[in-house]
Amino acid sequence: MAEPAARGRSRTALLVHSSSGRYGADRQLSLIATGLDRARYRPLVVLPEPGPLHQELLEAGVEVVLCPLAVLRREHLSIGGLAGVGRRALANARQLGRLAHERRAALVHSNTSVTLGGAAAARRAGIPHLWHVREIYSDFARAWPLYRRALSSADALACVSEATRRQFAPGSRARLVPDGIALVPHGPADRAQRQRQARAELGLPPDTPVFAVLGRLSSWKGQEVLVRALAEAPLVASGALAVLAGDAWRDREQPAHRLSALARALGVDDRVRLIGFRSPATVVYDAADVVVVPSVAPDPLPNAALEAAALGVCVVASAHGGLPEIIRHGQTGLLVAPGDHVALAQALGRLAGDPERRQRLGSAAAADVLERYSARLLLERVQGLYDQLVA
Repeated sequence: MAEPAARGRSRTALLVHSSSGRYGADRQLSLIATGLDRARYRPLVVLPEPGPLHQELLEAGVEVVLCPLAVLRREHLSIGGLAGVGRRALANARQLGRLAHERRAALVHSNTSVTLGGAAAARRAGIPHLWHVREIYSDFARAWPLYRRALSSADALACVSEATRRQFAPGSRARLVPDGIALVPHGPADRAQRQRQARAELGLPPDTPVFAVLGRLSSWKGQEVLVRALAEAPLVASGALAVLAGDAWRDREQPAHRLSALARALGVDDRVRLIGFRSPATVVYDAADVVVVPSVAPDPLPNAALEAAALGVCVVASAHGGLPEIIRHGQTGLLVAPGDHVALAQALGRLAGDPERRQRLGSAAAADVLERYSARLLLERVQGLYDQLVA
């Protein structure tokens, strides 16, 4: 069978995504949509609402359609919740299916496995469906067999990590398609100067150890673990600061209030900085001595770990989910037991007083991840899957 590119005809890929923010999955959607070979595939992106991602895609010349979408959130992770979202997905089928038919889409690519409308639209239009699995469903065991069956109905499953792929049976359509690094790394030579500039911009002292967490403020991302670690002796002695960069979903205030209250209760509120979402995120990476990824639930493949490593910043992360696939303990970073704030404090305390080790781990991480998680590899794998599905 001839591949689409060999026929000299570009095909439309309908990409359906769950949000319009600037977090990990959003940035991967942008990387794919803007990086596709337009001689082979033209991206048509469907988003549920306007936002930063919407604007970025428009500025890059990517066509975007806004449409309310059925999206599975953590509050829906029950049998009843799944049924309600499923009904909304059926309502999506007509509109998205009509769009796919009118635009002669060759396939539908649902960029997260919590986006349900794309599956029904692909069935209605009679075209292949690719489901991108960027989630680990460890916290709703009762409903997972049912949902796994729904995901497995896709023509292909692209899993961002081995930890994500292991959720599916051997021999299934699940295959490994790791994310790509969605920023342009800069060289390590001028890191000291960039750190001074970044700390001045963020209002941070120039010589105090800074440990940063980047990501949504939520109970499972583990910001609380770092706050608790600050109260332990190794970090009290160093006077280290915790910088928490990110905001809560839909501007909910509770996570920030809980973190502030915890810091006050532990007597470390003067050493915790809640700075909100920062774009570009490089200012936070540049300011940090260590980027911490303290997820208490398995994180599929956190972009914060990938990006920090790509920039040569030392990473300390929880030893579960996809993080051990990014970080090789003792070689390209450090791994600690999930949720163990004492172990985290001990690891960070040792690094706080050893800048040479931080630099060595960060440099080794950059060389490693830039090879294994390049944007070029992601685009090759995604377009290769497209070719197989439409052939």
